[in-house]
Amino acid sequence: MEAWGARLYGDPCRECRFDWSITPSAAASLVAAIPARYASLLDGQDAARRYPGLDWTAGAYVCHVTDNLRVWAERLAGAALGGSPRVAGYDPDLLARARQYDQVEVSGALWSLRHAVTAWTEAVAIAGQAGVVLIHAGRGEQRPGDVARNNAHDAFHHGRDIQRILAGPPG
Repeated sequence: MEAWGARLYGDPCRECRFDWSITPSAAASLVAAIPARYASLLDGQDAARRYPGLDWTAGAYVCHVTDNLRVWAERLAGAALGGSPRVAGYDPDLLARARQYDQVEVSGALWSLRHAVTAWTEAVAIAGQAGVVLIHAGRGEQRPGDVARNNAHDAFHHGRDIQRILAGPPG
């Protein structure tokens, strides 16, 4: 079983200080606030900026968080609506290359993020009501609350990455 969540990142997260004891409801609220947070961070900024040691541009991180929320929303909704609870991992770097994140206009990425959050919120709710337990190929059982925490961490953590990129390298 692959290490994930607090086992992988620490509790709190060693980099962003995300507290893994957050309730599923608080995690959903955190995710709901991400579009406005990212829009505020990126307002008037160069979304094509990079930071040493980080894989993507500020705008590319918006695309990644959007795709991650969409992937998990599809998984939760699929299981809640009668599909298989078995899900595989995915490679975010392959997805970034396929979608050419660096070519996506940040205005479009932020628009897409708002819609992804709406769909994700609905999917978490219907999966919770249906008692869904996803069986992830590498992580094992994932309940909607686990997914909410994992996705909230991803969005929160990458918000920190966007801040670092826009602030520029130290020194």
